[in-house]
This record gives sequence, structure tokens and C-alpha cells, in this order.
Amino acid sequence: MTESSKAGFRLPPRPLRADGTPRRVGVEIEFMGPSARVAAAALSAGLGGRLAEEDPHAFRLEGTALGDIRVELDLRAAHPQRRAPAQGSAPGLPVRAAGRSLAALLGPVVPRELITGPLALDRLPEVDRLAALLHAAGGRGRGAVLLGSLGLHFNVEPPDLDAATLTGLLRAYLRSEADLRRATAAGGFLAARGLPPPFPAPYIAQVLDPAYRPDLDALSRDYLAANPTRHRGLDLLPILAHRDEAGVRAALPPDEKVSPRPVLHYRMPQAHVGLAGWSLAPAWNLWVGVEEMAAAGSPQGARPDPA
Repeated sequence: MTESSKAGFRLPPRPLRADGTPRRVGVEIEFMGPSARVAAAALSAGLGGRLAEEDPHAFRLEGTALGDIRVELDLRAAHPQRRAPAQGSAPGLPVRAAGRSLAALLGPVVPRELITGPLALDRLPEVDRLAALLHAAGGRGRGAVLLGSLGLHFNVEPPDLDAATLTGLLRAYLRSEADLRRATAAGGFLAARGLPPPFPAPYIAQVLDPAYRPDLDALSRDYLAANPTRHRGLDLLPILAHRDEAGVRAALPPDEKVSPRPVLHYRMPQAHVGLAGWSLAPAWNLWVGVEEMAAAGSPQGARPDPA
């Protein structure tokens, strides 16, 4: 038995990529309470590494025991230096000052976000320590806030980037989505309200049709036509943009956020940093159930993990 399974984290049926190297996963944890500065300092004290400030609301921890980590206010306007300037212009002091003012105003109600780099799957139990450090630093939140969800996102490298693998995983997710929503919300009104919108019914029917065997071009075209948004429980925009960034951006609203990378952005789970002893394992194991279904070609839905 692996250390990962001993800690309650299951491994997917295909833990290696097509080239034989181990798959990885990045984790994003949203929380309330301490500022990005205070949270980053607490993580640095617990994990080591060098603390670097990008702006007053975004910090990098470099060379920690879990690699590089970012902690920031989850508000794009608070980080105007990241936006490409309009042609012939540059972001000046007024834009930066406006971003700082907006961040100060909305900081009490906007989540902060912890973002890891890609980690080997068997290191996921160590991410629980990050949640414990945030909790000890005053981190709050149990899945949802009045303005939406406190997300726990997994950026999962798929075992292969071919159309059959991606379609199989998407199909398994769509078969599981109702169960995943129930397990994540667990009967809570705010938690259910904060979940990403479900996939449109016509698109679900299209993908679940046994005759649907798209190549990568068709998979991307069909997905973007039905889902020109990152607000889905399984967001394929990053992996589609990794292959064709220009094509994906052309199909999206101008202000839609997308970060090209070869991962499946699993956005359904919610973070519970305010709960002492909270673990990522149950949410991760639900995703492993989706992968198991894809590997088996089973029509059965995922079930909540007993942990």
C-alpha cells in the first residue's frame, strides 16, 4: 500500500502519463480570514522558503518543502500589473492605485487563494498540512460564502492528451455530475448555490451519445460552442487553450479568464479551511472515481467517498 493510500488519498487507475512519467496535480485552495500577506508569512514559517512580494495582495513562496506556492487575493483588479496594457499604453500609477483601493475595499468579502505548483500525486497528503497552517493562522470558511463558493480546485494532468482519453474523462464526469454536486453541497443551501453551473443538457446528450467519437478539433469546437466559460465543474478551457490558445480565446468573451496549460481544471469541490482537521482526500477521491469510471467504461455514477 502506498503512503498516499495510507493517508486516505486514492491513486487513479492510470497514475502515469503516456510517456511513462508520473502524473502531477496542482491544487488551489480558497479561504477567508487572514490577508494574503499574513497567510503567506504563516506558510513560510511552517514550510520554509523565501517570501517575495509581487504586490500588496499577492505573494510568492519560493523553494518551500512543497515547491513554489502563491498566495493572493482572488481579485484580478487587485493585480493590474498582470494585465497586458492596451496597445500604445502602459499600466501607470493611477491604475495600480485604483487596484490597491479596490482590494482594500473588497478584501473583507473576497477570498484569498493558495496555489501550488504541479505536485506528484503521492504528495497530495502533504497539501493537508497547508490547510492546517492556514487554519492555525485564522483561516475561515466552510465551502461557501454569501457571494459564492470557496473553491478547492485540482489541476489534474490527464494520462494522455489524445481525443479518446479526454472524451472518456469528460463522458465519465458528465455521468457523475449530479452525484458530485450532491456530495459537494451535502444538503447545504449556500454550498449548493456556490457550485459551478451544470453543463447544458443538449451538450450532455451530445457527449453521451455512443456515436460521439470526436477528434481534438471537433471536441474543442463542440465544447466551446456549448461552454464559452470557465464556470463548469470540469473546465476544459486550459487544456484546449494549451493546444490552440488563439482559437479558444476567439471563442470566448473578451474578459473570460483562461490560463493555457495541459491540465483538466476540476472546479467542483469546495474548501473548508475553517474546519479543524479538514482533509482534501474525500474531494480528491471523488475525482478518482470519475477516472475509474472512464477507465472501465462504466455507466455508473460516482458515489461520495465514505471518508
